[in-house]
Formats: sequence, structure tokens, C-alpha cells
Amino acid sequence: MLSSQVDASLLEGLTKAQAEAVAHGEGPALVLAGPGSGKTRVITRRIAALIARGVPPWQILALTFTNKAAGEMRERVGRLVARDDGSRTGLVVSTFHAHCASILRRFGGPIGLQPGFSIYDTADQKDAIKSAIEEAGLSSTQWTPASVLAEISASKNALRGAAEYLARANDFWTRSVAGAFTAYETTLSRSNAVDFDDLLLKVALLLRDNAEVRGLLQARHQWVLVDEYQDTNHAQFVIAHALAEQSRNLFVVGDPDQSIYGWRGADISNILEFEEQFPGARVIPLGENFRSTGHIVAASAAVISHNTRRKHKELTTGLGDGLPIRLLKTNDEHEEADEVAALLAARALEGVPWRSMAVLYRMNALSRVIEDALRRRMIPCSIARGTAFYDRKEIKDALAYLRVCANPRDEVSLRRIINTPTRGIGDTSVRKIEAYAVSHGIPLISAFAQASDARIVSGKIGKAVDGFVAMVRGFAQALDERLPGDLAAFVSELLEQTGLDRLDEHATGEERERIANLEELVSAAAQFRLPDEDTVADGPASEASAPHDESAPPIDLRATLGDALRTWLESVSLIADADAIDPEQGSVTLMTLHAAKGLEFDTVAIIGVENGLLPHARASSQGSDGIEEERRLLFVGMTRAERLLSVSAAAVRTVRGVRQSSIESEFFREIPSSAVSRTDLTQRHTSGRVEYDDPEAFSDIDVAEMFPIGSTVRHPIFGVGKVEYLARGFGGTRARISFRSVGLKTLIVEHAKLSRG
Repeated sequence: MLSSQVDASLLEGLTKAQAEAVAHGEGPALVLAGPGSGKTRVITRRIAALIARGVPPWQILALTFTNKAAGEMRERVGRLVARDDGSRTGLVVSTFHAHCASILRRFGGPIGLQPGFSIYDTADQKDAIKSAIEEAGLSSTQWTPASVLAEISASKNALRGAAEYLARANDFWTRSVAGAFTAYETTLSRSNAVDFDDLLLKVALLLRDNAEVRGLLQARHQWVLVDEYQDTNHAQFVIAHALAEQSRNLFVVGDPDQSIYGWRGADISNILEFEEQFPGARVIPLGENFRSTGHIVAASAAVISHNTRRKHKELTTGLGDGLPIRLLKTNDEHEEADEVAALLAARALEGVPWRSMAVLYRMNALSRVIEDALRRRMIPCSIARGTAFYDRKEIKDALAYLRVCANPRDEVSLRRIINTPTRGIGDTSVRKIEAYAVSHGIPLISAFAQASDARIVSGKIGKAVDGFVAMVRGFAQALDERLPGDLAAFVSELLEQTGLDRLDEHATGEERERIANLEELVSAAAQFRLPDEDTVADGPASEASAPHDESAPPIDLRATLGDALRTWLESVSLIADADAIDPEQGSVTLMTLHAAKGLEFDTVAIIGVENGLLPHARASSQGSDGIEEERRLLFVGMTRAERLLSVSAAAVRTVRGVRQSSIESEFFREIPSSAVSRTDLTQRHTSGRVEYDDPEAFSDIDVAEMFPIGSTVRHPIFGVGKVEYLARGFGGTRARISFRSVGLKTLIVEHAKLSRG
């Protein structure tokens, strides 16, 4: 029985609404957490409060979406709850995917999964689907891997596998995809592998169809907390509701106004209809923003108020009005980039570090021009594009070897490494061995082991195949015999024995960089630790539970090197885009609006707020729902800013090499004038004269007379060019010059060292 008393120290410093959420007792609850409203603080303090009120920690399950968020929660709970008395034992704070992987490793047997199954990441999926498309007799130009995988993902998120998809296929396209889907599923099954969507699909179906598993997990997870509930898809919805079906202790935190992942299956109706799914649920709005100043909060609230599919909450802040939002209209994308670069440079002079600034955009293609502008000004910048390190070929090769050691049935990884580095086993030999595996109904690794005896290969090729199989088996055996602490040494030995880290004396700089990357992989392995039973953790060790409680599941503490390797590979596979962003880096971050969710910066510039970009052109075909999600995307971007926000649009933008007129977004016009400082550079010049915001600034120089439009000028690097126009903007006078050698450039006249040609 839950104690009615809440530790007063856990309510200190909370607002009335936050305290109400932390102190909530039994039954379902929906916390509507606006941007910067302290939702992580609420979740972590609620966990601590439940434990303090007598809830066994192993009964508590907290789920979120990124490793970064889960790690932050674990760290905060660790500071709130003592660990020396075992009071955190068995508590699970995890991502949906990691926890589902843990469930499948424990309960996957009845559905055909062995504990050592592989998790295929995007690259692995692409390799598998390419083979499936070919096996289905389809053309990869008409049925591209990306489009087929998107269709498969949507089906799995709706809890429909290949058979169900085929049953619903009613046209040429879907029937063709069904063939590839079936072949893809066969490959996964044969390889003892799952993809990201399978982690959710298979657990959702287990909970739906297996009463024994459902009962065990419901008994284990009596208190379920879900962060970012607006981002759940149908499978995650089924999982959360199935776990909380008996206890009804489902505590969800989210904001419909920040639901921006509909394109990958997130269903906003999960949060909008929460009260219908759980009658009598308590709804607690958190509207006070502790991150952003008044103008930012008011402007973002005004924009999102134009949406109809939302739950109203009053958005406020106690930080004062602050700086007005800079609403900027420029002549083209180059001028826009120059203005943003000048703004960031000015903020740096005011003491704002580069790492506290970001430029956000709807599409990655918009990054190039802004990146060029920042680098011209010597402003350090980095583009957040996900887990680039783990996408490098040498790293993918090494991970493929490690996956095969952990799961020899992993066919995609096996195909990747069979002749990497080159060992003389060509495609023809591999295809013969694959045909043998199919005809005999055995795993591909078994076919390789039998290839010489079956006379499929002989001579040097046979010896190479036999050597490869012996090496893999040797590594696999070591996983059962060695301890988890040997992980880094094991990775290092594998790199050496496979020849992946081989470097000759004539190695190029690129080859040396490859070796440095592999060395970094060894470092990553050295830093990895299996969660111990007395740690707030996720993954396999999260099945640990309180030893004094007879109803808790038992613990198996005999971890091996194989356990460490599989858990590490799992953590690598589950890294999300947001996890790749280093908040301590000393550079301006350039990223998409989608990737920015959950982050915050002192200064944020959102560029390209134009029709066709934001809202995206695809949104128009999706009706009001599509437009509303695009508006939520802008809302998320605006609320990343703490002190200064710039929102800009260009009158002309180059698309596929062609300069096209743009129209500022309807969202641009929804930002209230009371919160902005508006600058329209498209109205600043109509002739060869320059108009100044501050005529005192350059009283001793007439730029228009020195370099009038149409004049020929010379630059010490770019050579001779012709001035196309001049404009006085934030940070100086910009000249657009068409150079004979390098084309169009925009320069700051005061610093460009121009002379008349």
C-alpha cells in the first residue's frame, strides 16, 4: 500500500503544479509539460518519492526515447536516492528500445529468438533489404531500399508483420513490397536478428498474446512512467498500456505541442486521448517556462495557438521580457547567412560562448550556405548529423566482426566480413555457399564450416574459408570463458588477428586516420561497463531485483565477456541522433529542427522559414494535420532559445542550382509584432545608394561612392569582379560581387580589402 506521506525534501523548490505531480498517488496521470517546465525534475523526484513512500524500486519502470535522456534521469535519481542500502536495486530507467531488447533476451525463446540475437541498425537493414528486393525479383530502381523499408516500418509500428501486410496488399505496389517484406523477415529470422521496429513489435505482441509473460511483467512493473509521451507510436502505446493494465499506475509526461515525429510513426492521439483510454485520469499542466524569456515564450505561444489539435495550457515565465525576437527578411540565402553570422559574432563579443549558440533549419540542405558564412568569419561550427563515428566503414567492419562473434547466425554481418580484409573468398564462392545453406536449411555460418568437406570450395579458397570459420569459433569460445573486464583487450585482439588494423610503412594520411578510428573503438570498449545490480540501470542487468522480496524475479550475477559484448553492441546500435551532440563543444551547432528537440541554447537562429521549407512542401498534401505538425516543429525550435531568438526568411533561394522566388511562411506572419524587432533588408536598396540604420556609424566613408553598383573591383584572393548590389545590415555593409574566377561572393566591405579595378 502506498504511503500517503511524501518526503518534504523532495518537494522543496518545486512549483505548486510540479509538487502536485510528484506527490500524485495511485492511478493514471497525465502531466502536460510545456517547454522548459522541468519535466525531468518532476519524473526523477516522483521516482524518488515513490521509493520513499514504500514502493519497491524493482516495481518501478521509467521509459524515455534517447540514451541521453535515460542517462540524465539515472544520474538525477542516483543523487536523490542513496545506494549504500540497496534502495535502488532493480529500478529500471531505460529507453523503450533498450528495455524491449532486455525483455526479448529473457522471453524471446517462445517466439524463436535466441538470447544472443543481433540488432540490425540502419545500415544493416539496408543491406538486408537490398538482398530481399533482389530475392523478390524486383528492380531496386523502382523499389528503392529506403521506400520499402519505410513501408515495412510503418506496418510493424501498426503491429502487422509480413503475413498481415500481404493479407492487406491490394495493388501492384503493396503486393510487390509484400514479397520483399517476406524475404526480409526470412533473412532476419535465419540470422537470429531483429531491427529497431521488431524490438517494439515483438514485445507488444508478447504482451498481447502471451498471458504468462504479460502477467510476469505486470507484476514486475507496477509503476510505469513514460517521458515524451507525445512521441509514442502505436506499438509503444500498446506496450505502456499493457504493462499498466492491472495496476493502472501509468504516469505519462508530454506535450502535444511538441509532437513532431508523425513522419516516423508517432501518434499524437495517444496523448490527446489519454483521458479516454484511462477514465478518471488526473491531468496536471506545467506551463511555467524556466528556460526562456518572456518575448520568446509569448511569441511561441501565439504561434502554437493556431493549432486545433492540442490541449491548452497557459505558458508563462518569470524571467522577464528579455530581448525582442529578431524577425529578419533578406534578399536571398547568402544575405540571410551573413546576417545570422554577424548576429552570432556580436553575441560572442557580449560573452556568449559558441557552444551556447545554434542555427536550426528544416532541411539539411540549408546548412551549406550558413556553414560557409560562419567559416568566412572564422566562427567555429559543427554539423550534428547523428552518429557519424559509427557510420565509418572501418568501424562498421569491426562491429560486424564483433556481432558475428556474439551471434554467428548474423548473415548480414557475416557477408560483410567474409572477405574483409581481402582473404581470397570471392563473390562466386560466397554465392555457392549461400545456395548450399538454403538447400540444406542450415545457417550460413554452418554452410561455411561444411564448405570444404562438401567440396563447394577447395584449394586456397577452401583453406581461407576454414581459417575464417576457425577464427570466428575461437573468438566465440573466448566470449564464454573470459570476464566482462576483458572487453577492450578482446576488441584489440580481434582487430589485430583479423588484420583490420594492419598498417604498412607507406600508409597514407587517410589510412592512418582509419587506424586512429579503430583505436578509438577500443577506447570506447574500455570505457564501457556492465550495469551492476545496485545501479539505476537499463539493459540485461536491469532485471536485477531486491533480494529480500520473495515475489521479485531472481538475479543471475555470473556475467561473462559475451554478456558485456552483447550489451555494448546493443548500446551502440541504439544510439540516437540527439545522443551524438556534445553540449560542451566549443562551436556553434548547426542542426535540423527535429534533431534540436530536448536541447537548449542561449541564442538560436532559425533560418528558411518559407513556404515549401517550413511548412515543408509535403505537409500541404497532408491537409491540416501536416501543417499543424510543421507548426509544432517551429514551436519546438523557438522554445530551444533561452535569451535571444532570430527567425528569418529569404526572398530568393537557390534550389538545384536555380534561383527561385520564395514566400515567407504563414508561420512567420503568426509571430506577434509586440514581441519582435523586425528587419526587412529587401526594402533597403533600390539603387546604387546604400541606406543606413545608423548614419553615424560610417560618417567618414561613403561606401556607395567608393564601390557603386556596377563598378569593377579587385579582391586580393578572388581577383576581379563586378558589384551587383550593396546593403547595410547587422554588422557592416555587404557587397554582392560576381567574381570572374570564383563566381558570386558576399563580402563585408569594411573588412574585404577591396580596391577599384
